[in-house]
Amino acid sequence: MSKKVFVSGCYDMLHSGHIAFFKEASSYGDLYVGIGSDATVDELKGRKTINSEQERIYMINAIKYVKQAFVNSGSGILDFEDDLKQIKPDFFVVNEDGYSPSKKELCDALGIELKVLSRIPDAGLPERSTTAIRSAGNCTLPYRIDLAGTWIDQPYVSKYHPGWAITLSLEPVIEYNERCGMSTSTRNAAKKIWPYYLPLEKPEKLAEILFKFENTPGSTLISGAQDAIGICMPGLVRHYYDNAYWPLKFESIHKEETLKWLESHLCMAMLWPREPGLDLLGETYINTENVKPLTEAADEVWEAIKERDLEKFAAGFSKSFEAQTKMFPEMVNDRINAEIEKFKDKALAWKLAGAGGGGYLILVSEKPIEGTMRINIRRKEAL
Repeated sequence: MSKKVFVSGCYDMLHSGHIAFFKEASSYGDLYVGIGSDATVDELKGRKTINSEQERIYMINAIKYVKQAFVNSGSGILDFEDDLKQIKPDFFVVNEDGYSPSKKELCDALGIELKVLSRIPDAGLPERSTTAIRSAGNCTLPYRIDLAGTWIDQPYVSKYHPGWAITLSLEPVIEYNERCGMSTSTRNAAKKIWPYYLPLEKPEKLAEILFKFENTPGSTLISGAQDAIGICMPGLVRHYYDNAYWPLKFESIHKEETLKWLESHLCMAMLWPREPGLDLLGETYINTENVKPLTEAADEVWEAIKERDLEKFAAGFSKSFEAQTKMFPEMVNDRINAEIEKFKDKALAWKLAGAGGGGYLILVSEKPIEGTMRINIRRKEAL
């Protein structure tokens, strides 16, 4: 009897990269393809699909490498769980940016072998991704990750001790999930001003415009400035806060060797979207004793990056995350700590993207970690 192979994804805007993936996956056995429903894609990506689930099923079932395609019966990040239990495949195949610890855990529990493939186009064809195709005629707005100093952009934190936040602006090489610490809410606000791409000049001013647009007069919960800054200002940027919502000063690094160094030592693992209703401010310990280590760690991270000192960078990165979680313990829970534990023998340091509660795990490592996503920093020249 032939082996069974399962893959799952959105597969909107079907392209040659999808076909190459199906072709390679089918080499392990009969291929079953589960697709995210229109509602699930909307929930996770914050957008409507180009092609409906009925159209996507029709097209995928017409591909010769596919034995059967269907709409996953569940919802959320593991919308295929019940289907996986019913099909009982021998292999679950994912691309590197589709790997997550929760998928590995589920496969281990069900006795299924998880295989992680690299994105390699078929012979003679260019590399393709849905995000790149959408960006070519649609939105090319960046994302951002925060490296250190998260929360210092809130006056109720910086009033105890001023300090820097450090952000990296990222090219949209993949479409990151909503509510996952990648500043998708601020990016969605930016789309209302600049639907397709950022203007070419004055990135600091663009960040200020976006910050004020998102936080309208009378807002009770102010989104931190680091989100707008990370989206609008390219490269590596740090911004200094002292009991105010907008930073007093900026410093940037655009040296190619430094940005390449960061790209070679940073990667990301997908977890799950932050749970609805999670109150990160429900239990806090914000005081001078706890805020000062946060600011000191950000200084250490910045100097380590300038020196390209990996050991020092990892130490500062860890100290920053420890300071954040000490002030805001709801950032982490037993489930997140269990996922972190899986990377402790591979990574030098780790932290959650954004305010925590789920999302993506940012890892510092000496060499790339299998099954994680690489980052692509937006260069100043791209303006």
